Amino acid sequence: MGRPDLRHTSHHSHPRRRQLLTAAGGLAIAGSFGFAALGKGADALASSAHTRVRYWNLFSGGDGANMIAMLDAFRKGHLDIAVKDSTLQWGNPFYTKLAMAAAGNRAPDLGVMHLGRVTGFSPSRLLDPWDVDLLAKYGVREADFNPELWKRAVIDGKLYALPLDIHVQLCFYRKDVLKKAGLLGDDGRIVPVTSTGEWFDVLKEAKKATRKGLQTIGLWINDQNFQWWFFVAFYTQLGGTWFDDADTEVTFDTDRAVQVLEFLRRHITDGYADPGMGSVGAEQFLNGAPFAWEGNWSVPVFSGVKLDYGATPLPPVFGKQATHAESHAFVLPHQSDRGGAANEAAHQLAAYVVQHAQQWAAGGHIPAYTPTLSTAAYKKLNPQSEYASAMDHQATEPKVWFAGSTGILAQRLGPIVVSSTMGSAKPDSAARRMKAALAQLLAMKNPMDGRTAAQGGAVE
Repeated sequence: MGRPDLRHTSHHSHPRRRQLLTAAGGLAIAGSFGFAALGKGADALASSAHTRVRYWNLFSGGDGANMIAMLDAFRKGHLDIAVKDSTLQWGNPFYTKLAMAAAGNRAPDLGVMHLGRVTGFSPSRLLDPWDVDLLAKYGVREADFNPELWKRAVIDGKLYALPLDIHVQLCFYRKDVLKKAGLLGDDGRIVPVTSTGEWFDVLKEAKKATRKGLQTIGLWINDQNFQWWFFVAFYTQLGGTWFDDADTEVTFDTDRAVQVLEFLRRHITDGYADPGMGSVGAEQFLNGAPFAWEGNWSVPVFSGVKLDYGATPLPPVFGKQATHAESHAFVLPHQSDRGGAANEAAHQLAAYVVQHAQQWAAGGHIPAYTPTLSTAAYKKLNPQSEYASAMDHQATEPKVWFAGSTGILAQRLGPIVVSSTMGSAKPDSAARRMKAALAQLLAMKNPMDGRTAAQGGAVE
């Protein structure tokens, strides 16, 4: 059997896109702002439906196919609504085009954003709030969501994002290797780990059972995004904070940061992760490496080749459960005349997809609509049901304008974490640089609150 092409499994897992995002600071844009219609959306204009919904998203690969399936199911049951769906290039180009469209009153009726980016997207100017009564009319209520997830979507007392999922960093493990190493419990899952000592003991035993030429764990050790996500998770486990409640003072704890940086670095110094194989974690895992810390979007890849594997949230090595999480969420890009049938149809479509996210879970994402998690169909999904508990202990970036997926925070701090993990900087020095960078970012003004790219300003 040939090895699957990892480059096209999801909008998250494309190496070239990852390379694009490693450019520090500024706006990373590749290619044009053009977009292509997917599914049956191109036929929407010719439809006899009375109402049309224009919907922009950023889903390609398997995620794109799952989204199309949900949209097509909606179309079949709602012949009076024509959905014109368009997929744009993932990353900052998507956010820039969305900002330009909103500022120029050319916005679609419905869009998708990473929840961490919503705060910086100038809610009330570039985004319109959701009508919670209209969502309730179509079966979606606050009580059906994790409280912390819903809270992240509320700004100035108004709901600006409707969460579709959370996507998390996971500890993938091969059951064949761990069974050989005596690291599987009677339930067929990895033995519990509750401290750094226990974790490195597990790696030590797993290494003994690992075929020569393979690293014990793939950590994406030279990738700024993954290293940043791992840092956020373990810093949160330690109870670390970023800013005060008013977001005016940096409260970043360099001592806690050093603990995390030393922990990440030790994977290399103890010989479990190989710098020469830093960005091939998934491929090594397919070839027999016992562990890979990867995003849940790798589930379709690993399941597609029939591996006997499991996946848990990142191990609570500092005594508290917390794994990095982001969220895809529906948003309403600003329209000066928002309202009427198209706006109601946008609410109806978003509510439908959120409630029918079983298809979405096939891509590894954890549905945000909590009733889905308790269904028999979801509980049968493996390994998805094994890590669904991550919904209750999400480690997220601070709720500030420069945070969120592909945001400035990751661009500035990610490379510093990498420098420590790779050994070119000492952990204590890296921690101080991280704190200084946080202070610089806090002093910056959100460019989205001023002029947008469409008006000649800079958008990051």
